[in-house]
Amino acid sequence: MSENRKLAAILAADVVGYSRLASEDEDRTLARLRALRSDLIDPTIAVHKGRVIKRTGDGALVEFRSVVDAVRCAIEVQNGMVERNAGVPQDRRIEFRIGVHLGDVVEESDGDLMGDGVNIASRLEGVAAPGAICLSEDAYRQVKARLDLSVTDLGNTQLKNIAEPIRVYSLQVGTARSPTTATSEFATSHRTGSVPPKLSIAVLPLINMSGDAEQAFFADGLTEDIITDLSNVPGFFVIARNSTLTYKGKSIDVRQIAHDLGVRYILEGSARRSAERLRINVQLIDAAGGGNHVWAERFDRDLADIFGVQDEVTRRVVEAISGKLGVKNIVARSRPSNLEAYDLCVRSRGKCNISRSDNSEACADLERAVQIDPNYCEAHSNLAISLLFGWMLWGEPQIPGRAKALMHAQRAVEIDPGDSHARRILGCVQLYERNWDEAKFQFDAAVRLNPNNADAVAWMGELQIYLGNPQAALIACEESLRLNPRPPGWYFWIMGMAQISSGHYEEAVGSLSRDETYGTGSREALIPALALAGRVSEAQEEARLFLAGNPDWKIADFTTNLPFISMTAAEPFVDGWRLAGPPD
Repeated sequence: MSENRKLAAILAADVVGYSRLASEDEDRTLARLRALRSDLIDPTIAVHKGRVIKRTGDGALVEFRSVVDAVRCAIEVQNGMVERNAGVPQDRRIEFRIGVHLGDVVEESDGDLMGDGVNIASRLEGVAAPGAICLSEDAYRQVKARLDLSVTDLGNTQLKNIAEPIRVYSLQVGTARSPTTATSEFATSHRTGSVPPKLSIAVLPLINMSGDAEQAFFADGLTEDIITDLSNVPGFFVIARNSTLTYKGKSIDVRQIAHDLGVRYILEGSARRSAERLRINVQLIDAAGGGNHVWAERFDRDLADIFGVQDEVTRRVVEAISGKLGVKNIVARSRPSNLEAYDLCVRSRGKCNISRSDNSEACADLERAVQIDPNYCEAHSNLAISLLFGWMLWGEPQIPGRAKALMHAQRAVEIDPGDSHARRILGCVQLYERNWDEAKFQFDAAVRLNPNNADAVAWMGELQIYLGNPQAALIACEESLRLNPRPPGWYFWIMGMAQISSGHYEEAVGSLSRDETYGTGSREALIPALALAGRVSEAQEEARLFLAGNPDWKIADFTTNLPFISMTAAEPFVDGWRLAGPPD
C-alpha cells in the first residue's frame, strides 16, 4: 500500500511543569485542563478549522489547512491563557508552550500523522518559553507578510533528534484584551481606546526598599491603605488593589498599564522602613497624557507618623489631579492607635480565603490586634470575615464562630459607621446569618460610602443570587469587574453562580473554571453548570471527584450551606446536581 504523503501545518502544544502541578493536586489540575479544553482550546481550534490528531495527558498535536490558521489559533490560545492566569499565583498557573511547523507528513489510515513535519513541530514546542510560540523558518515564511507579528529571530537551532539545525522564530504574545472584556462577556463598560475618566487612578504596589523581604507585607499594606484613602474621595475612580497587584515585580510601561486598566493617572513609588524611620518616594504620572510626571515627593518621617504620611500622599494626589477638591473632600478614616496592632492586621489581609492554616493564623493575629487596640475598626472587620470563612469554607465549628463573627462585625461599624469596608463585612456576616434585608442595607451603605468598593458590589451580586434576582446579580458582577478588572478568583465563583441562575450555563462553566481560590466551592457549582449545559458525562466525572473528597455530601447540603431565600432561587442548582446523579 502506497504512503499518503501531504504538506501540512502542524501545531504542537504542551503544559509547562505538568508533572509538578499534577503531583500537588492531580484531580484539580485535570479538572482545570478539561475546563480549558472545553472553554478555550477546542472552540479555538474549531474556529480556525483545525483537526486534533492526538492528545496526551497535558498536550496535543493539531493539523491545520494553512499556517496562517495555525498561528492565529496559537496566538488566541496563548492570549486567552494570559487572561485566565491573571491574579493566579505563579506556581499554580497552567501555561503552554507551542510549536508550529509547515512540513511533509505521512497520513495513516486511522488519520494519525507521522514524519519529520510532526517531529519538528514537537521539538519547536520543546524550545519555546512558557507562554510563547516558536515557528520554524518554513512556517514563518508563510505568515510574515499576512499577519502583524512581533518576532525574535533565535537563529539556527539544533533540535533534539533532528539532523539539521532549524532556524527558529519566537513569536511575541501574551497581550490580553481589554481586561474587563477579557474577564467576562458581561463586563462591557470598559471600551478599549476610549478616553479614561479625568479623575481616574491606579496605585501600583510600592517597591519594598527595606533590604528585608519580611517587610514586603508593610509595603503592600501601605499600598492598599493609599488605595483605600483615594477610593473614598468623592468623584474619583480608583482601580482595586487586586488588579494593580498583578503588576508587582514586573517591568511594564505605565502607559500600557493605564491603558489596560482604563485610567488616566498612575501612582508608583517605593517604601523603606527601619526600626524608627519611614521613607516613602512616590510619583504621580499622567499616563494617558503622554507619561508626564505631574508630581513627585519623598517623605522621610518617624515611623509613628505613618498614618499622617498616608493622609498627606492622598491629599497631594487629589490636589495634583484636581485643584478643585480640597482637604475637606477627603474622608477621614478610623486609624489604629498602635503600630504593633497595625502590623498584625496588615499581615492578616487576604489570608482568610487561602487555606485553613492561613485563616487560622489570620484569626490569631487579629485576636491579638483587637486585644492591643480594642477600637481598631479594620482589625474587628477582618477578624469577623476570617471567623465567617473559618466555618463557611474551612470546616471550623460554627459555635462559637458565627456569634463571634457577628459580634466583631457589629463592633467595627460601631467604631466607624462611615467605614465602607466595615459595612461590607457586616453585610457578609448578616447574609450568612440569613438576615437578607440587613445584608442588603449594609452592602448599600458600603457602596454609598465608597462607590469604588468593588468587593461590596460583588457581594451584592451574591446576595441577589440567593434572593432569586439573577439579572440584578449579573449587573452587580459587571460593575464589580469594571472596578476590579483583574479580580481574585472568588469573583468568578459569584459570576458563575449568577450565570447558572440566569440560564447562561456554558458561560458559567467558563467562569467557574477560572476560580482558583474557592476550590471545592467552585467545583460544587461547576457540576450543575456542566450538567445543565448538556455536558452530563463531564458533570458526572466532576461529581465523582468532588464526592471522593466529600463522601457524606448530599444535594440538600447545597441549599443548607448557602443562604437561598427559597427553593425557587436554588432550583437551577438542584436540577443540575440531579442530572449529575449524586444522592439527594
